[in-house]
Amino acid sequence: RLQGAVLPIDGFEALRLADAEGQAHHVAAKRMGVSRATFSRILNHARHVVAKALANGWAIRIEG
Repeated sequence: RLQGAVLPIDGFEALRLADAEGQAHHVAAKRMGVSRATFSRILNHARHVVAKALANGWAIRIEG
């Protein structure tokens, strides 16, 4: 059975805005309707989930 990691939808969106689109954190935070500090926390958690899944060969399930 394949192990997996859960990436919340807000984490996926933060990754998309910051990493895929290259938006500045304050711009991405505004688009998500959160403070810059909250955006940074969401992004850091999402990066941790993705890195852990990649390092362990786990599937990534996006939920929310």
